[in-house]
Amino acid sequence: MPQVDQPKIELVEETVSIDTERVMTGRVRVATQTEFVEEFAHASLGGERVEVTRVPVGQEVTAVPQTRVEGDVTIIPVLEEIVVVEKRLMLVEEIRIRKLATIEDVSVPVTLRKQRATVERRDIEARNEETSR
Repeated sequence: MPQVDQPKIELVEETVSIDTERVMTGRVRVATQTEFVEEFAHASLGGERVEVTRVPVGQEVTAVPQTRVEGDVTIIPVLEEIVVVEKRLMLVEEIRIRKLATIEDVSVPVTLRKQRATVERRDIEARNEETSR
């Protein structure tokens, strides 16, 4: 039996393919500038100084008095032995030491660095126009 050609229908299908490509559109140039600026650094400095006062007492004592603190004053007894027919302990004077708080404001010049940046955009199209002239 001979074969008869049967009609054929061909089907076609389209597909899409997407790719990306990097294109340079411009360049930038960044420059920094360093400036030196004189400024004053301010601070308050705390400290203490002492004030010494000698107070004559001239009193006979039988025992060595202790160093004592009265308020903000430290009292240190100063003794001497004197020769009499008998030996006596005399409180000759007291040394009083008082702490005084001090505050001193100072200004010290210091050099500080500060940087600034400038950005310059350089487009490729503008560059191409310059080279084609």
